[in-house]
Amino acid sequence: MTPADHPSAHERDTRWMRAALAQARAAAASDEVPVGAVVICGGQIIGHGANASIAQHDPTAHAEIIALRAAAQHLGNYRLHGCELYVTLEPCLMCAGAMLHARLKRVVFGAPDHKTGSAGSVLNVFALDAVNHQTQVAGGVLEGECALLLQDFFRTQRQRQAADKAQAGRALREDALRTSDSRFATLPDLPGPALYVHDLPALNGLRLHYLDSGPCDGHDATVCLHGSADWSYAWRGAFMQANAHGQRVICLDLIGFGRSDKPKKMTLHSLSWHALYLAQLLDRLDLRRVRLVAPKEMQALVQHLLDLAGASITEVLYQQPEVLSSETLDAPFPDDGHRAALRAFSATVGSS
Repeated sequence: MTPADHPSAHERDTRWMRAALAQARAAAASDEVPVGAVVICGGQIIGHGANASIAQHDPTAHAEIIALRAAAQHLGNYRLHGCELYVTLEPCLMCAGAMLHARLKRVVFGAPDHKTGSAGSVLNVFALDAVNHQTQVAGGVLEGECALLLQDFFRTQRQRQAADKAQAGRALREDALRTSDSRFATLPDLPGPALYVHDLPALNGLRLHYLDSGPCDGHDATVCLHGSADWSYAWRGAFMQANAHGQRVICLDLIGFGRSDKPKKMTLHSLSWHALYLAQLLDRLDLRRVRLVAPKEMQALVQHLLDLAGASITEVLYQQPEVLSSETLDAPFPDDGHRAALRAFSATVGSS
């Protein structure tokens, strides 16, 4: 025979790892984690497998397990003496255990698995002297190709998830974040239009509602903050009086309250975040001399705001707004999902 008839160990390992890579690509095509395996006996593939845990709803359906089962059926024996298994990713503990039970002669893997690898990366069950069968292990065969296949798969998955999330955000019903105008239809109107801003950096696209009695070209204004359980309508009397006297008063709804958007994650509602977008609003409105009015319970939020925009706030007055009826209090909150800010502020105020 010529030397070509006797391939080197490296050439043989490369050949069979490419066969395992073909199985891994088949797994990727089925949206499974791209891991593939083949079992070799007598220079032939007697079992192959591609990851199928998702399709089969089976946590044991790893490529190696499937290949081992096929090889055992081929030989009619659960012992695979003299056989070699090639797999594109370092075996996990389950698969390594199965390989030892099968009495494989040799295991060859491609890319290391630094999270669950049990052939040297995290632990090495093949090196345990107490195990009554010793299987040879080699790693790093076509490591770059095996790793690249996995990296490309997970990158595609992340991009798909990001696109799905963005699409879900675009498709989100308006009433998932906002209270329908019909909830406010029975309340007497306030003078002036409802104003909204959504492009302040801290808002991240959320819409903030406020009323401004004007004149809007002035740098002086009284800014009214509502309490932790009500909304801007509680300042209705003060707003109407200021409007009648030509004074500028701004009454706003914090995010999660009134006519502003109501994200449903309580963790979003930190005092520092609310203070940040309030400071950005004062800057956007070019307010340089602000008289800040707020209930005493909001003192912690006021202090955060002073830390950020103290140069623009010339006076702080703690004053209770009107007591709203239960119907008016409930108007902005059609269901429990809209009440995340109420719960968050209740916890904050209760602990202060």
